Amino acid sequence: MCGRFVSARQRQELIDEFLVERDQVSRDVAPDYNVAPTDPIYAAMTRASRESGAAGHRGAAPAAAAREAPARELRLVRWGLVPSWAKDRSAGARLINARAETVAVKPSFRSAFARRRCLIPADGYYEWRTLGGREHGRPRKQPYYIHRADGQGMAFAGIYELWRDVALPADHPAGRLWTAAIITTRAADAVGWVHDRMPMVVSPGRWDEWLDPATGDAESLLRAITPAASDDLETRPVSTAVNSVANDGPDLITPLAAGGGPGEA
Repeated sequence: MCGRFVSARQRQELIDEFLVERDQVSRDVAPDYNVAPTDPIYAAMTRASRESGAAGHRGAAPAAAAREAPARELRLVRWGLVPSWAKDRSAGARLINARAETVAVKPSFRSAFARRRCLIPADGYYEWRTLGGREHGRPRKQPYYIHRADGQGMAFAGIYELWRDVALPADHPAGRLWTAAIITTRAADAVGWVHDRMPMVVSPGRWDEWLDPATGDAESLLRAITPAASDDLETRPVSTAVNSVANDGPDLITPLAAGGGPGEA
């Protein structure tokens, strides 16, 4: 699974890297070294956007004709997908990950997977390995930071939804909620000794296909991009300070002086 990750790149860096044509982010988000479920996160997606005021007036063009061509957007979404049919937004706290093996068929995810795929920028992510013994009555776990060895960022495969709160007026600012989930897959050998699941990483050469809502055979595309997840990853043990969502800052990804590795007891 993926329960925490790092998102430290600046908004303009992401606009340039993902070739964003429409910046839909109304505020900058500070670098976050301990992103947790329900936090706001950046997401890149391809959408057709209606021109404001083009429909709904006498003599106006039909709604379909008032749509701009699909373009790459950057948005802030909440981590934890709320299906469009959900009665309330509480489901999002649980639906932070979607398994690659079932994302195309699970009711909570299949509609978003078919038409609303996104890329979630990340510098790296955390995973916990269960060790021997117990601490404070619980199994001892060591957190690890997993990232690209060359220092470049990652683009997690994601899906997104736009949830509408029908209890509020259609134009109410709190009536629309953008949410997303990260697709996970079987862990590559490089990180599988830490945990058997990992976020699915999409290589830049596949970004256009992944984001294109018109891509018909998304399941075949999913199988095609899965191997990219194992490319050049590095794993290092870090402080247990990351266990608390209250902690943040670059110190969280500083490697421990010693320890950690496939042979650790």
